[in-house]
Amino acid sequence: MDATEIARLDAAHVWHPYGGFPAATAPLVVRSCSGVRITVDLADGTGELIDGMSSWWAAIHGYAHPVLDAAATAQLADMSHVMFGGLTHQPAVDLARRLVDLTPEPLTKVFFADSGSVSVEVAIKMAVQYQRSRGRPGRTRLLTWRGGYHGDTLNPMSVCDPDGGMHAMWRSVLPDQTFVDAPPAAGADPAAVQAYLQMLDDAVGGQAERLAAVIIEPVVQGAGGMTFHDPEIVAGLRRICDRHDVLLICDEIATGFGRTGTMFAVEHAGIAPDILCVGKALTGGYLTLAATLTTDEIAHVISAGEAGGLAHGPTFMANPLACAVAGASLGLLDEGTWRERVPAIGARLAAGLTALAGEPGIADVRTLGAIGVIELDRDVDMAAATAAAVDAGVWLRPFRNLVYAMPPFVCTDGDVDAIARGMVAAARASLRATCEEVA
Repeated sequence: MDATEIARLDAAHVWHPYGGFPAATAPLVVRSCSGVRITVDLADGTGELIDGMSSWWAAIHGYAHPVLDAAATAQLADMSHVMFGGLTHQPAVDLARRLVDLTPEPLTKVFFADSGSVSVEVAIKMAVQYQRSRGRPGRTRLLTWRGGYHGDTLNPMSVCDPDGGMHAMWRSVLPDQTFVDAPPAAGADPAAVQAYLQMLDDAVGGQAERLAAVIIEPVVQGAGGMTFHDPEIVAGLRRICDRHDVLLICDEIATGFGRTGTMFAVEHAGIAPDILCVGKALTGGYLTLAATLTTDEIAHVISAGEAGGLAHGPTFMANPLACAVAGASLGLLDEGTWRERVPAIGARLAAGLTALAGEPGIADVRTLGAIGVIELDRDVDMAAATAAAVDAGVWLRPFRNLVYAMPPFVCTDGDVDAIARGMVAAARASLRATCEEVA
């Protein structure tokens, strides 16, 4: 089918994320993906774009990786799927064991889900059922800080930023949660960090009898604004939760599996949460799969409660094909090359973005691990920014006032330099377009 016909049918029938009909910007038609490149149909013919997004932060090993392809092919010969109720299989058992080995102690129990948002739903259910099973039925509320993002289903939306996020319109139908101010930015004065921790202590302590858990994104707040904060805040929050006997849930769907320079972001803080959510890069971007990990104690308390177990069970839970590919992806991470590549990617992004520092319209430029962010002082002009990045040979997906990148770990230095140039071009094009609109 030619690109014109694909685009016509897409515009007529396909609803893309975070948009309506007609789409504000027509999507590019993708023909194939290999390595870190996406082959797309452009106005002047087929072209290749370097993927600066890792397909929404998931394809950390790039596309068509021979190890992951082989794992998927081998698993297809046995079974692509089987229900997980009353049955089990080696890919799930092997993956659970790997996840327990990779994550901080005492996380020993693994509940598989089929998306990151669902893993957060499961985490919230775990926290509430745990408190109920301990004879605390009034502990149903979650506390979190502003600027967060935890998914698009109802319970995760309830702990996303209540005002600045994309879910503000749903406030009247969402569970009522407790929000505190967003943490100070990374590198803040130690006195500001300590003042913030005191505020957290007061907030958690003041509502402890109503709280099932505190939920956060450790070190990096992702789709809520791509902001970074001091690991000491995460470590301090762990102490606060322990002091007030409140569970701590860490959402590492975006940060897990090496993105920030450690396998999991909580390692920067030297802590373990009571419940950990992972997804996105778990399968290297091949198939949808997520997991919620917790402790023996939480699992045993829930299982001894009135329900007799966790009241959740996705149809495609522990899909064998996804579990097999995830195991192969974790095997690639075991080789350890990401430990050198992630800081190298971050350093080259930082070097490539320095040209923007101090330019009019640029509010901030920041990097952490294999994450690069340009923050504008106004919303991004998506059409102008996307066109500029594509002209530079790069695929980016800006949002709100941010042009950012999370490149695959297998990018070469040249690839990363090109991504940085694409980010700069996108930011400058967006600023020019918005200045022209004002004029």
